[in-house]
Amino acid sequence: MAGTIVIKLGGSTLGSHDTTLADLVALQQKGVPTVVIHGGASVVTQWLRRLDISSKFVRGLRVTDTETLKVVVAILSGLVNKELVAAIQALGGRAVGLSGIDGRLLGARVKDPELGHVGDVTEVNPKALQAVLGAGFIPVVAPLSYQSPPEPGDHGFMLNVNGDTAAGQLAAALGAEKLIFLTDVAGLLDGSQNLVSRLSRREAQAMLGSGVASGGMIPKIEACLAALPAVRTTRIIDGRVPHALIREVEGGMEGTTIA
Repeated sequence: MAGTIVIKLGGSTLGSHDTTLADLVALQQKGVPTVVIHGGASVVTQWLRRLDISSKFVRGLRVTDTETLKVVVAILSGLVNKELVAAIQALGGRAVGLSGIDGRLLGARVKDPELGHVGDVTEVNPKALQAVLGAGFIPVVAPLSYQSPPEPGDHGFMLNVNGDTAAGQLAAALGAEKLIFLTDVAGLLDGSQNLVSRLSRREAQAMLGSGVASGGMIPKIEACLAALPAVRTTRIIDGRVPHALIREVEGGMEGTTIA
């Protein structure tokens, strides 16, 4: 949808997201169509510990067995999603919580048997988002998917997907104006830890290949590349800065552009 902004709210910034939610409401009041995809891995880990379920990661992705999947679905589409929706509405906004499972929004196949019930997105059906946006609400999306094609098992045809990947795929399917990642660093850093303000697609691919980009930045860069050229601009900015989102929309926020 023309003019739509897709925002990935990183789990690492969820604890300091008060101004971000106020910014979302301000954008809505200005008539800017906005979609939010949220993380919540740290909250999932906390609840897994409470339930005495161990966490294991392979190449930065959570190994998701059947019991872990139950907690992931409950926490991401339940607790984290509804807390965000409630907070937006308490600030005067209008929001609807969804997951990638709802309306067949995200379809995925098992990414790697070693990872368990973790999905690799294969299809996006944005009609549910378009309907929610058209009705004047902010869609708040938890990064889960249904399995496509469905294969019987103990996972209930549900898969855990990376939130950055989900954001990139949804932004592309919507033909969004801008994809913004709110994270806990200033943007992409080079080998000397200096901020890289702008990268071409080729330069971003080279950064991935060289190993300069690591950890959580890898899926963000990959998501930006997947969103282009359907999305005009992709940005990675520091979501901990007060009113970073409004500053970004108004053109006054530093960070990294991949275009």
